[in-house]
Formats: sequence, structure tokens, C-alpha cells
Amino acid sequence: MIVRLVMQTLLSLVVMGAVLFAAAGTLAWLAAWLYLLEIGVVGIWVGLWLARVDPDLLVERMRPFISRDQQAWDRVFMSIVLVGMFAWLALMGFDGVRFGWSRVPLWLNVVGAIAVFVVFWLTRDVYRANHFATPMVEIQHKRGHKVVDSGPYAIVRHPMYAAAMLFFIGTPLMLGSWWGLACMPLLTAALGYRAVREERVLVEGLPGYREYRQRVRYRFVPGVW
Repeated sequence: MIVRLVMQTLLSLVVMGAVLFAAAGTLAWLAAWLYLLEIGVVGIWVGLWLARVDPDLLVERMRPFISRDQQAWDRVFMSIVLVGMFAWLALMGFDGVRFGWSRVPLWLNVVGAIAVFVVFWLTRDVYRANHFATPMVEIQHKRGHKVVDSGPYAIVRHPMYAAAMLFFIGTPLMLGSWWGLACMPLLTAALGYRAVREERVLVEGLPGYREYRQRVRYRFVPGVW
């Protein structure tokens, strides 16, 4: 399991790096190297922690996030997201390096790096609270799926998506791309669409979720939505 975790992480980094550096037109992009190093090291750290505290969830998290077992709408959605994420990374390579459209100050690059780390820290809190935080939208009957309302789930209904919003801010800041940051509302709207569709599945199939939704009013940001 640990070997698989490391190999999947390295493969993801290679693919992301290929997109970033191809778009930039050079390997001499220190921010991208530091970005890949950070998400690789911190990602493996979280994975090793999860292997110790909840190995079953780690196995679920390492499943392909696009599969035949998914509901059709989610399979299509995640396929579009995959293409969109590659396009987003490429845009930041074009913007921050190849054409130099953006000039992001160093202190904001540092803020972006901190934000990316916080994303992984928050995600670890989600895993700690929710044994059922798998990549696919489904009712996990075989795993005894039940409503989780503790930890970050006592604040918002989709804390992992909330953390992803911070990722959409931290990544372009670290990579030095204002155009990448400008995509944040669109990326967040995509998450919002999935959250709404996911809640329909949970309300229909997970006992107690309707009541949980009434107790915890907000999906992503308290007081906003």
C-alpha cells in the first residue's frame, strides 16, 4: 500500500510537471519545482499518516476517481474536471513564464506556498473526522456509511471542497499567475455544482443527512454559502 501511494504520487507529479514545464517552455522555473516538491512531500506525509490511522480510507482514496462504478453524471463531471485542471496548469505556465503576463511579488509566492500547505493540513482533518471521504459520490453500504457531523463537518457540509477553494488561490500565487487566480471563481462554481448533486444523492440514500443539512446550513463558507 505504501509503495502504491508513493508510485501514484510520483506519477501525478510527473504528469503535472510535464504540463507545467511544457507550457512554460523551460525547465528553469524554480517556483514550479518548489510547488511539485511541496505537494509531493506533504501529500506523502498525509498519506503515510492515513495509512497508520485509517488504512481502509487510504485504499479508497487511491482508487481511480473516474470509473465505471460511478454515476454517469459524476463520471462525466470528473472527466471534464481532469481536462480543466490540466488546462489550468498550462495557463499558469503560459502566463507566469512563457509570456510573462503576470508579475506576482515574492511575498505573495510565499503566501501561496503557505496556503497550499494549509490545504493538506485541512484535508488531513477531514480524513480524521470522516472515514467515508472517498473520491466518488456514492452511498457506501458495505462500509457502514453514516452521517458525519463532527470536526470540520460541524462547521460546513463540504470541508474538503472548502479546502480546495484555498488550493485554487494558493497554487496560482505560488506559481506567479494572476490569470490562474482569475480562474478561481469558475473552479469554485464547478465544486459547487458537484456539492449540490452530491447532496441530492446523500439526502435520498443516507439516513439522517436531511436533518444534518438543516443543522449545518452552509456548504463551503460559513455565512456565505
